[in-house]
Amino acid sequence: MIQISVVIPVFNEEESLPELTDWISRVMQSHGFSYEVIFVDDGSTDTSWEVIKRLSQQNDALKAIRFNRNYGKSAALNVGFKKTQGEVVITMDADMQDSPDEIPVLYEMIKSGQHLVSGWKQKRHDPISKTIPSKFFNRVTRVISGIKLHDFNCGLKAYDQKVIKTLEIYGEMHRYIPVIAKRNGFTKITEKIVEHRARKYGTTKFGIERFVYGFLDLISISFVSKYRKRPMHFFGSMGTLSFLIGFAFVLWMGWKKISAIYIYKTNEYRDLVDQPIFFLAIAAIIIGVQLFLAGFVGEMLAMNSHKKSDYIFEETIGLDS
Repeated sequence: MIQISVVIPVFNEEESLPELTDWISRVMQSHGFSYEVIFVDDGSTDTSWEVIKRLSQQNDALKAIRFNRNYGKSAALNVGFKKTQGEVVITMDADMQDSPDEIPVLYEMIKSGQHLVSGWKQKRHDPISKTIPSKFFNRVTRVISGIKLHDFNCGLKAYDQKVIKTLEIYGEMHRYIPVIAKRNGFTKITEKIVEHRARKYGTTKFGIERFVYGFLDLISISFVSKYRKRPMHFFGSMGTLSFLIGFAFVLWMGWKKISAIYIYKTNEYRDLVDQPIFFLAIAAIIIGVQLFLAGFVGEMLAMNSHKKSDYIFEETIGLDS
C-alpha cells in the first residue's frame, strides 16, 4: 500500500522539476515512506514534458499525465486526484515555493484524524500586488464559508484519501477545495503554518483575472452547496413569490376597477392596460412561472445527471489513461 501520493500540476516549469523531484525523493527516503509522485503537465509549451519523461526513467515512483492543451490548475488537480493510490494525498506547486520538508508533518496530521490540512503561508515572498488581493480574498471566503483558514489558496495541502475521491473541481475551484470538502461532509479541516520560499526559477503564471474568476466560482460553490440536489427549493420559492406578487397586484387593480364601476358608479379609474404597474405585474407572473419550470427541469437533471470527464490526455507515464 502506498502511503503518500504527491500531486503536482505543472505548467512551464522545466527548470525546477529536477531539483524538486530530488528533494521529494530525499524526504521520502529519509522517512521510509512508500510514495508516488504524479505530475500533471497542463499543456506546457516548454520542455517540461521531456524533463518529466527523463526523470521518470530514473525514478519508478514518478508517474505523469500530459494534457493536450492548457485546462487550468483545477483540471490538473481533478485528474491527478483520480489517479492517486496513497493513503494520504499531498498537493504542491511545481515552482519550488512549497517545501517538501513539510510533507512528514502533514502526513502525521492526516493520520491523526484530520480530513484536510491546508498550508498557511504566514510569511510570503510575493509582491504586494498578490498579497493584498489575497488577504481580501481569504477574508471574504472565511466569512462566506464559515471555515477558519487564513490561506485558502495555498498549493501545499494534505488530504485523507477518502476526501479527494469525492471532489469534482473545475474552473478556479481549486481555491475552494476546503469549502467543497466541508460540503461533502468532511469537517475536520485545519491549517499548518508552512514555509513559503522565494521563486527560484521562472515567473508566476497567474494574473489578476484569477481573483475575478475566483469570486465567481465562490458564488457558484455557495449556491451549489445549498441547492445542488434540490434546485426546486430555490427556483420554486423565487418563482412562487414572483407569481404571487404579480397575481396579487392584478387582483388588486381588477378589484379597484370593478369597485369604481359598480360600487362608486364612476369611470374615472383608468383602464388596466393604461397603467404601467399592470404590465409589471404580468411580467412578474410570467417570470414566476418560468422560474418554477426552471426548478422543475433542474430537479429532473439533478436526478439523472452523469459526470463525464472532458479532459483529453495526450500521453501518460505509469498510469492508465
